[in-house]
Amino acid sequence: MAMAPSGELKTAVPDPRLAALASEPRRLFAGGEWSATDTELPVHRPGAQDEPPFATTYLAGVDEYERAVEAALAAEAPLAGLAAYERAGALRSVATGILERVDELSLQLAAEAGKPIKDARVEIERGALCFRVAAEEAERMYGELLPLDINAASRGRVAIVRRFPIGAIAAISPFNLPLGLAAHKVAPALAVGCPVILKPPSNTPLTMLSIAELVDRTGLPPGSLSVLPMPLTVGNRMVEDERLKLLSFTGSPAVGWDLKQRAGKKKVLLELGSNSAAIVDESADLDQAVARCAYGAFKYAGQLCVSVQRIIVHDSVYDSFVERFIERSRKLKVGDALDEHSDLGPVIDARAAQRIEAWIEEALAGGGRALLRGDADGEYLHPTILEDIPRSAALWCEEAFGPVATVSRFSSFQDALEAVNDSKFGLQAGIFTNQLDHAWRAFAELHVGGVVVNDAPTYRVDNMPFGGVKDSGMGREGLRWAIEEMTEPRALIMAGLA
Repeated sequence: MAMAPSGELKTAVPDPRLAALASEPRRLFAGGEWSATDTELPVHRPGAQDEPPFATTYLAGVDEYERAVEAALAAEAPLAGLAAYERAGALRSVATGILERVDELSLQLAAEAGKPIKDARVEIERGALCFRVAAEEAERMYGELLPLDINAASRGRVAIVRRFPIGAIAAISPFNLPLGLAAHKVAPALAVGCPVILKPPSNTPLTMLSIAELVDRTGLPPGSLSVLPMPLTVGNRMVEDERLKLLSFTGSPAVGWDLKQRAGKKKVLLELGSNSAAIVDESADLDQAVARCAYGAFKYAGQLCVSVQRIIVHDSVYDSFVERFIERSRKLKVGDALDEHSDLGPVIDARAAQRIEAWIEEALAGGGRALLRGDADGEYLHPTILEDIPRSAALWCEEAFGPVATVSRFSSFQDALEAVNDSKFGLQAGIFTNQLDHAWRAFAELHVGGVVVNDAPTYRVDNMPFGGVKDSGMGREGLRWAIEEMTEPRALIMAGLA
């Protein structure tokens, strides 16, 4: 068993660059107004939970929530009534504002999420791209002219089909991509004219409050966006509120499916978890496969819904792949998220670290072998690689959401496909191959929302459909695809034209 580097782990230390964030509490954005409440919400740095909070905001109560809903309902008609170029212009303004504040926003995101700052910078820049693409989609919401004269009674009739905004939207986003995943709810909604009430996670609320500042400056109708960190009681009220016409949730499967049951008549869009797999066949470029699997498994300490968790490798290349994969993973630097040289920061909190360690021990007790056993110090976990774990183990069946990857062998490509499908999840899968027939078979037979060829399943770009099947969710995000979820087709039937 190879061990990860065992020296003293570098933990988070106070950073003078964060002083400005601690100067005064950040106000909520409710119905176009910036508000304080009686309940402060401290924001701690992951890996530094014993230190004082580096920033503070507020939790919304029922009064702030009701103000946000009433403003959203009042904004429905004026927001939908804006011309496409006006909504697009507002979204481009937000994108520009994000890029003008990249350094500030990256630092803030890295601090609240524990994400290495070089990765935080990528997320901020991708957030700007998301708003820019949403602006373009606002300008190409095409309709359809549909001939109806398919029988004698319909002679001379045509239909004009257009999509109209569904109405005010409830959105709930997770901690791991505070901008990236929230932007995929807010940007398409504003593009089509749907006001949004966003509940950001309580441990990473600051980034979207900063985006709300940019939206506030666009001149969109008050109530177009509210950003409200809120306790569970108020969040439940939002989920069950029949005045809101769609619930968009990204998070854990257990929570997501429960919310769906309580959402009433509203439409529900769920982007949930996975235990994503990558196949490495005998024709694969091993250097590429090793590099991308290490990236996909350990980026942001594995806290991604499409993190590479199960790697299934052909017998003929297994030993070579594993040797290189261990070597590359051992070189990854674990440290303070604000250090430009860190590849992995801490996991989000001590409870997550304890769960991940417990799952590793369970897999080992069940007969799995540790090829690389990462050191642990509080929330800081080094990469761990396990071999041949039992398929009853949580690390095979559930979503690890931590810096752990498992490897196993296959000899028959059909066996590899079946191993990938041996999951209650189905978000994305990767296949490394230079055999075209293997790529096509994977596309045809894998029960997932997306198949990525010659890259890790971690890959996503903003204009592609993104979502899963089985316990991984329902519906699709990605700008154009989210717009379809947030709009309804309406037909205008024209008679007497003959």
